[in-house]
Amino acid sequence: MELVREAKLGASLPSAERAVAPDGERLPPLYGPLRAGTRRLLETLFDLEVPGLERLPADGPYIVAANHHNYLDGIVLCAALPRRISFLVMPRVYHATRLHPLVHRWAGSIPLNLARPDAGAIRHALGILERGGVVGIFPEGPFSVCGRLERGQPGVALLALRSGAPVVPIGIQGTYQALVGRRLYVPRRHPLRVRIGAPRAFAAARQAGHRATREEVTRRIMADIAALLS
Repeated sequence: MELVREAKLGASLPSAERAVAPDGERLPPLYGPLRAGTRRLLETLFDLEVPGLERLPADGPYIVAANHHNYLDGIVLCAALPRRISFLVMPRVYHATRLHPLVHRWAGSIPLNLARPDAGAIRHALGILERGGVVGIFPEGPFSVCGRLERGQPGVALLALRSGAPVVPIGIQGTYQALVGRRLYVPRRHPLRVRIGAPRAFAAARQAGHRATREEVTRRIMADIAALLS
């Protein structure tokens, strides 16, 4: 049986200038205006470019899988893409300060424990996909400390295989240079580019529990991301 099939795209795409949500799901207060303002700010200060928007599915659920340099990545993706994205977030990021949990709940983030299998986080993400939403994941896990693409973790494959939702690979360029530091980040002007690849849908949903299948799906997703960074 063929493991991978190309996702079928819808006929039209929501405007990149307007935040949208699945039918029946309301965006949180101020989400749309803040997203639009952030996008304009990134375009002005960092010359943000987003080639490939036409490749995004017009409707229905999908999974955003991107490389990960620092805290700026999630902000850039939320501003660049028209759909609201619920990101899987490490606990140390989700609870970085007393204010962070409030912001993450408002944004729809999902806390994910990387130290052990987190079935609750996976169920939460699958529920969002079942309702037609968009889930974001950085398959590398923690930040890349050297600015290069690291080995992918199998969580993205598990989501793709169990949900059947297409995976949209994204290559983020420039955030490593734009936000310098390890503990105290210093922003500096550097062009940002978010390259969107062709979606893939993975057919072997009933094989989600097979390690070899998850590893192969993860490898293909990471290869798609790497191609967007070359």
